[in-house]
Amino acid sequence: MKYKFFDKLIQNFSELLDDKEEYNVIIEVDHEQTKKTFTAHSAILRYRSPYFNKELKNTVPNIDNIIKTITIQNIPAQIFEIILKYIYYGIIDTESIDTKIIYKLMIAANEFELWELSMKLESHLIQFEASWLKTHFFLVYHSIFINNKFENLKKFYDNIIVKYPSIIFESTEFISLHESALVSILKRDDLQMIESEIWDHVIKWGTAQNPTLPEKLEEWTLENFTTLKTTLQQCLPLIRYFHISNSDVMDKIKPYKKILDKQLWDDLKQHLILPDRPVLSIILPPRVYIKQELPSRINLAPEPLPRANVREKQRVNEPFSTIINEEHAAIISSWIDYKPTSYSLMNNPYEFELILRGSEDGFAPRTFWDICHGHSNTIVISKVNGTEEIMGGFNPLAWDNTKEGWMKTNKSFIFSFRGGSIQNSILSRVKDENHALLFHCNKDEVGPRFGKGEFVLRSREFDFTKDRLGLCKKSKIPKFYEKSLRENSKFSIVDYEVLKVVKKSS
Repeated sequence: MKYKFFDKLIQNFSELLDDKEEYNVIIEVDHEQTKKTFTAHSAILRYRSPYFNKELKNTVPNIDNIIKTITIQNIPAQIFEIILKYIYYGIIDTESIDTKIIYKLMIAANEFELWELSMKLESHLIQFEASWLKTHFFLVYHSIFINNKFENLKKFYDNIIVKYPSIIFESTEFISLHESALVSILKRDDLQMIESEIWDHVIKWGTAQNPTLPEKLEEWTLENFTTLKTTLQQCLPLIRYFHISNSDVMDKIKPYKKILDKQLWDDLKQHLILPDRPVLSIILPPRVYIKQELPSRINLAPEPLPRANVREKQRVNEPFSTIINEEHAAIISSWIDYKPTSYSLMNNPYEFELILRGSEDGFAPRTFWDICHGHSNTIVISKVNGTEEIMGGFNPLAWDNTKEGWMKTNKSFIFSFRGGSIQNSILSRVKDENHALLFHCNKDEVGPRFGKGEFVLRSREFDFTKDRLGLCKKSKIPKFYEKSLRENSKFSIVDYEVLKVVKKSS
């Protein structure tokens, strides 16, 4: 029988790391003008990390031929300290650290060639922190292509992008996208986007990489077109030119025909006139479009995998919301289930998980659509400026920044808590299910909208807190919801949150 005494072994290696007498390596961590020194032992570093094995071989010891000094840059001391402890006793406690730190640890583990740790943290982020990955899309997506190691994260993001391309193509950060990332996206046959719009964004990305190009196309020289063609040489062959409408070829492609090979442009012209005649250019297949449908009814079934918070993992005793408390959550949960009396704090079957917080993520309407895109079964809650009043609404459908128009459901409702008190609450259920929610066409100005104007967050200043354009329309005969929430219709907010309603695991 084998007896394993790992606890004692870990304790001994912990003591070894803290031993300041027997070390023979000094590691200087220099990050953003902040320096911190760590001591270590060459035997441990060499056998645990291929990176340090190479560094130690190439490092000359000090004059006494004892101490070797290694300098590390671009990694914060906080991150390196966790990495060093892992090297010594093989433990990472993800429960006690923020999600962003876990992400940085994954990057650092990859750099130090700690493959087991890097892969485990990558898997952890995908399995337990999927919504954090979506919220911090560009931060993580850039690192995938810079490090070229995180294949599972790449698949995770590619699956999101092909279904909801606006997340990346309509983002203000799109022009900073790494070329290899853009190429990877363009290669996808299942990218859910009209080909002419893909062309528009590729041109936008290419011109943004060359800020000296004239703003007006009619002022471009042949050299300017050559510059753009060179920039886009990896992207242009991936456009499905022969699946672009005739009008878009003339309106969008023709102005930039000088960046195309002559044969391709000649074939395109021929195809416009004689579409059945063979061409010499390679014709890529059309992209496969997948019909996306919003769920027609609420489904609060448990997730198949264990979940952490939709946002970053909550610290111990940290509230899930800064606007509502557990009592509010219990009564809202009872409204979801059509209960005549409120759930108690002990028997509430749902958890509320934070997706978006205005005071942290920003108050722009577009931010709401980008972050909440794809999330269903959500509560929007807002705190009204100048009062303690809380107003909000429940949407069982998925928010979708690619859709416009009325959304049908008989499960949505709006509500208010006067003075923030549950004793002064108003519940107003949808009355006209065909006009339950409006996904407005101008998503830069209008965020969540319940009914014609029964509860709306909007702003022409691109900030819900900047102008009094939030709306709770009062009507003697409500049309779309049963009751009005307040006397004064227009308001501004000081903060708002979007919370996902998740069934507690049994």
